[in-house]
Amino acid sequence: MMKLHQLRYLHEVVKHGLNITNAADALYTSQPGVSKQIQLIEEELGLQIFKRNGKRLTGLTEPGAQILSLASQVMRDIENIKRVGDEFSDVESGTFTIATTHTQARYKLPAAVKAFMAKHPGVKLNIHQGNPSQVAEQVVSGEADIGIATESISGYSELLCLPCYHWNRCVVVPHDHPLVTGGLLTLEKLASYPLITYDFAFTGGTLVSKTFSDAGLTPNVVLTAIDADVIKTYVSLGLGVGLLANMAYDPERDMNLTRIDVSHLFPDSTTYLGVRKDAFLRGYMYSFIELIAPHFNRAAVNAALKISD
Repeated sequence: MMKLHQLRYLHEVVKHGLNITNAADALYTSQPGVSKQIQLIEEELGLQIFKRNGKRLTGLTEPGAQILSLASQVMRDIENIKRVGDEFSDVESGTFTIATTHTQARYKLPAAVKAFMAKHPGVKLNIHQGNPSQVAEQVVSGEADIGIATESISGYSELLCLPCYHWNRCVVVPHDHPLVTGGLLTLEKLASYPLITYDFAFTGGTLVSKTFSDAGLTPNVVLTAIDADVIKTYVSLGLGVGLLANMAYDPERDMNLTRIDVSHLFPDSTTYLGVRKDAFLRGYMYSFIELIAPHFNRAAVNAALKISD
């Protein structure tokens, strides 16, 4: 009879890129043990779950992909069951993982994180950084409980995405740069300078590209980075004009640079908070959501998830 640990083994093998040795390490068991359990479940089902090249796993078969999807759902359901138990037996302890981008983690989350840790000292908080696609994928896979990033995470059907706040952009340049005294900044003028901005894996970068394209312009992007502090460092070296989120400019830390608002040139971006639609949210998770987006209290989140309090 199929056993729960066999489904967990399948799940971990796929999670670790079909590397049985790495999956076995994560499961604190042996590689032969994992291989044996995979063989047993395939024999019981009378089909192959994995494609093979010799002893090496190379992919999932068509039925294997369906089985893996169901096994992953089982793992999520088990995690939800554990969370329900923890919620009622040990309300103020647990582990909470947030996936977000560097700009959000560095400039927008600190106040909320500080307030959260003061309110829930028994909760271990982890923050994972990545681009918006990586953020969304971590939440979808269960590696993170909540994802915070720009618009692109709202394209994942497994996630409920709640709009938190809007933001726009600024240009940063050395104090003696011609743009400081050049009057109202236009897209044409900005396109004439070497530009340093976010990596185009970020929604901000994509939106910036579209704005220039719609105006019939091609920006001279000489350097991209995922880290606003890296952008500002290279601007300070005179390598180009920095285009970044308004929130990433700190008047005290960045006093060597002049900030020029360009919100008249680009449409606003929206930061979203994403959770799996089928996840059980611990009480402290609702608390964090409300700290980030006060308009989403527990009742509002549950209404969006279409569950009752």
